[in-house]
Amino acid sequence: MDDNEPARAVIWVHGRVQGVGFRWWTRARALELGLVGHARNAGDGRVEIVAQGPPPKIRELVTLLEEKPSQALRPGDVHTCVCTWGAARDGVEGFVEK
Repeated sequence: MDDNEPARAVIWVHGRVQGVGFRWWTRARALELGLVGHARNAGDGRVEIVAQGPPPKIRELVTLLEEKPSQALRPGDVHTCVCTWGAARDGVEGFVEK
C-alpha cells in the first residue's frame, strides 16, 4: 500500500461500543483527521467503521480507537479492532453516523 494514495479501511470494532456515544466520538476523530466514510452499529454489538483517506491518517484513527478510555477519553470499551484494507471508492463525502 502506498501511503501517498488514498485507501479504504473497513474496521470492525469489538467490545462495549453501542449506546455509549462511540459512533459520535469516532465521527469527530475521523473528521479531525480529514477522513470520509461512516460508522454504524451492527446487529451483533460491534461497530463497523468505513474510513477513506491517506493510510497514515486511517492508521492514526485505528490507534485512537484502540487506546484505553483513560488515555483517549473515548466512550465505551474496545476489546479489538479488525481491519480490512482496499482501494478508496469514488463518491464518498463527509463522515456520517448510520
